[in-house]
Amino acid sequence: MTNVSVFFSAVALLHVARKMARNSFSDDLMDILSTLLASNCNQYCSILSIRKTELNTSELVAVLQKFAVEHLTTYRQLVARDFGSVVTIVTTDFEALYAYKRGDYQRCLQLSTQNVHTLLNSIAIDILDVPLFPEFIQLLDDDIVSLTALTLIVSPKCRYYRDGVCITQSTLSLYLMTQCQLKLHHSVTSLAQTLHYIKVAQRRHPRERTLNQLTLKLIERKVHRLTRHYFISC
Repeated sequence: MTNVSVFFSAVALLHVARKMARNSFSDDLMDILSTLLASNCNQYCSILSIRKTELNTSELVAVLQKFAVEHLTTYRQLVARDFGSVVTIVTTDFEALYAYKRGDYQRCLQLSTQNVHTLLNSIAIDILDVPLFPEFIQLLDDDIVSLTALTLIVSPKCRYYRDGVCITQSTLSLYLMTQCQLKLHHSVTSLAQTLHYIKVAQRRHPRERTLNQLTLKLIERKVHRLTRHYFISC
């Protein structure tokens, strides 16, 4: 299976999960899943067994999201295999995102920190993007979802350009790293190092990448707000 087909299989799984969360399960969605997972009996049987037990829709959605992230991770691994010798690629950005969604902040922080070090210590600028299409929104938290929506409202033309609906791997990793540090109550010293990484990323990414720069500005303000509060308290 090529990396393109793996990626679109993941998007299709997320699409079904999104539809299911809104409109519950249907025979049409089951037909789509049977086609998508025809080559993977284990995944299909897992879906079918949950379906037969008539568990609630949220459990089915969670399983589909998990399968989608597994496909996305495989996609990253295939791209790294083919192009890793010429560009810097990390393969665990979607895995980190899923850990964050599940509330496993320690695991997310570990993966995201590794990814930030790999991407920002490389000479080459990371070129792989993380799309923020509607199918991917369900994996993200409220802050970045709101920022994406506001960006598209203020600049509707952004939706027609890659830079308007995508952020880089390093930006996503920095976002997750910062959010986890805040949730785990890391020290100001640790956050100061993260702030340095944010500034490096801001310099390395083109200013015309509006959503990317706004995401970096958002986490920069989060860190500044916490550090100011700390020094005022002292």
